[in-house]
Amino acid sequence: MKILALDSSGLVASVAVMENDVTVAEYTLNYKKTHSQTLLPMLDEIRSMTELDLSSIDAIAVASGPGSFTGLRIGAATAKGLGLALDVPIIPVPTVDSLAYNLYGSKQLICPLMDARRNQVYTGLYTFEGSALVTIEPQCAVDIADIIGKINEMGKAVIFLGDGVCVYQKKIEELIHVQYDFAPSCCNRQRAACVAALGEKLYQRGVMQTAAQHAPDYLRLSQAERERNQSKEV
Repeated sequence: MKILALDSSGLVASVAVMENDVTVAEYTLNYKKTHSQTLLPMLDEIRSMTELDLSSIDAIAVASGPGSFTGLRIGAATAKGLGLALDVPIIPVPTVDSLAYNLYGSKQLICPLMDARRNQVYTGLYTFEGSALVTIEPQCAVDIADIIGKINEMGKAVIFLGDGVCVYQKKIEELIHVQYDFAPSCCNRQRAACVAALGEKLYQRGVMQTAAQHAPDYLRLSQAERERNQSKEV
């Protein structure tokens, strides 16, 4: 089983290839360039360095959202184009789930935070039971105070990760009433290897789409759509 994984849902661009539970290659970049500039060159570098024959790919796992609207569209377009060209299925992997997977085996409650602007975050709550990632609160777009309130109600130690941490750290420290920690820099951003690992599990459960079927899951309307709806109401 060989999976190509892509993640361009946030500030980080990441590409990985996994074969039979082994991460063959991973290229992750967190720099001031657009994903349209980086994603395909990163894929080509991995292909060249590992002598990868793209026709040997069995499926393409892609971070399907939520996240940056532009980033998700770039990832989806890349996955769809490759899926059509290679005639392989696409495995849509929830972005927040794959971010939580960075902390595999953690005994704490896991709370990924992606900055969604307007005082909101893309988030969810997770834990591990053995090797299984268990979703306690599915990925959602909520006010930062709402997710902290749910954590306080649960009364369990929690670890935060994601680009939303640096944006809302002070707010977290003001509102949190349980023991908490922040993930270190080595495992607090999106990684395509995690998308691949979860993608394999989803593939085994039959969760996949054709390239034509795949579309990002934005979770909420874009700013342009919200403003258009508001103008209609007026």
